[in-house]
Amino acid sequence: MAVPLRQAMRVGAYVMKQHLLGRKRYPLVLMLEPLFRCNLACAGCGKIDYPDEILNQRISVKDALQAAEECGAPMVSIAGGEPLLHREMPQIIEGLIAQKRFVYLCTNALLLEKKMDQYKPSPYFTWSVHLDGSKEEHDKSVCQQGVYEKAVEAIKRAKAAGFRVNINCTFFDGTDPARAASFFDDVMAMGLDGITVSPGYAYERAPDQQHFLNRQKTRQLFRDIFRRGDKGKRWQFSQSSLFLNFLAGNETYACTPWANPTRNVFGWQRPCYLIGEGYAKTYAELMDGTDWDSYGVGNYEKCADCMVHSGFEGTAVKDTFKHPLKALMVSLKGVKVDGDMAPDIALDKQRPAEFVFSRHVEDAMTQIKAEKAANQNKGRAAAE
Repeated sequence: MAVPLRQAMRVGAYVMKQHLLGRKRYPLVLMLEPLFRCNLACAGCGKIDYPDEILNQRISVKDALQAAEECGAPMVSIAGGEPLLHREMPQIIEGLIAQKRFVYLCTNALLLEKKMDQYKPSPYFTWSVHLDGSKEEHDKSVCQQGVYEKAVEAIKRAKAAGFRVNINCTFFDGTDPARAASFFDDVMAMGLDGITVSPGYAYERAPDQQHFLNRQKTRQLFRDIFRRGDKGKRWQFSQSSLFLNFLAGNETYACTPWANPTRNVFGWQRPCYLIGEGYAKTYAELMDGTDWDSYGVGNYEKCADCMVHSGFEGTAVKDTFKHPLKALMVSLKGVKVDGDMAPDIALDKQRPAEFVFSRHVEDAMTQIKAEKAANQNKGRAAAE
């Protein structure tokens, strides 16, 4: 696995502590979205479909650092939108590192070369560059030509400057396993520190709803990819061996959305990074006031096809601590790519989807307009 020893030991000690304390639910990675604004409009993205008033919102440095303290997760994944559009991102990164958290800053890399000098290499900091395959696949995915080449050049410069650099890639229906394996070979040749991979999740408001994978297609796709890379051992993944085993259909896992809680401009998102069905003002309110059992594969229609790392990596990590020898054997021998797959979760008792996204947007717009009007009234009063 492509996880530095210091990080593996620190996170391992943290998880062990949670187990010794008997905590059923605990955070592993804080998913921090300091803004939704982006400089791309990818067809599979459901994070940028907001009015300008919301896209202009930003989480402050103070609130970002407070969220990390409030949550307590040892790792922070900063996503968006495009985080490098946030003017105070260097201060946010600096503050999180001062808290001794391992930070992954996700970026499409269009601004990386321009902004790179505002950051310092650190064992606590990793650039996570978004690449969804080779040049043709990636540029098609992000709906803009030339993005792949800019990202590759930025990766090379970041590595030359002494930064840790991962890529995060999302695969969709129609992904060719042979081309995906060749892509993994190409990016490892760049000297990358690791790969984070996940199947695409069907955001309900994403422009393209036709190319998201269902669970059976996901399992077969990853078996076919790993088969071409010595059962996955040829590549360095910044993910647990059991999560990779899960992707290939060898584990029956329920999701643990609380392992990757999301804090964005609305607050703490219920129930997870991928589904927004309400927001809590505090982390404690999120944990105590969410009906976790009503979500997840087999419980909720929206979750039926999900196998995304933000939902299942926490489950795999928990399983690793329960069955360390199993995890070790997968690491040594590679992912199983032949034979029967593990039973999947039945969907016959799942509750129907609720579509409440628009209501949350309307509530946020009402609040933004009210705050704007209040500020205007204060300004007029001060002028008088």
